[in-house]
Amino acid sequence: MKHKLATAFMLSSILLGFTVGVVHAYPGMQQGTNPVTSTIDLISVLPKAFPIEPAPFNDVDGKSIDFSQYKGKVVMVNVWATWCPPCVRELPAIERLATKFKAEDFALLPISIDADGKQQVQPFLNTLGMAGFNSYYDPEQNLGQVFPLDTIPATFILDKNGQLIAFVRSFVDWDDAKAVTLIQGFIDKGHAKPD
Repeated sequence: MKHKLATAFMLSSILLGFTVGVVHAYPGMQQGTNPVTSTIDLISVLPKAFPIEPAPFNDVDGKSIDFSQYKGKVVMVNVWATWCPPCVRELPAIERLATKFKAEDFALLPISIDADGKQQVQPFLNTLGMAGFNSYYDPEQNLGQVFPLDTIPATFILDKNGQLIAFVRSFVDWDDAKAVTLIQGFIDKGHAKPD
């Protein structure tokens, strides 16, 4: 448990450092001089993959799983909640984004942190006309052991080895063509951000 807390603290510190502008201290992570023209440009790609501890969450059937089950795939973890309007706004675009990639290469894990899990989320998705959307659940917020969850929506991208390679802690327009290019670059080239 101490190791998980230490890892979560270290990851939170790294992410906080990026957020407050300490990126100048990391080679390859200097802030660009180009203005942000797309929300995809807000995604921070780490200069090297960061190992994370597996944290349990529930699949669509309520079974406890963790990220280790997705090794061999690029994984996009999107942490969201029904009470978060920007999170809800992202859901349809995230669902469309996932259809652009082969299932053997990419896994989308939208994980709700709503306290009542599936009992709360599934009726909500039904009212949105997204009854077939597969959300995962973390009502106990176990993901907080490895990711900072003080702001949502938050998206964390893991490489094929289950290591963190990119993150964004804000709304993103996942319908942007740059999103496909970014994810495909991770699939094809490891964790280097495509130009």
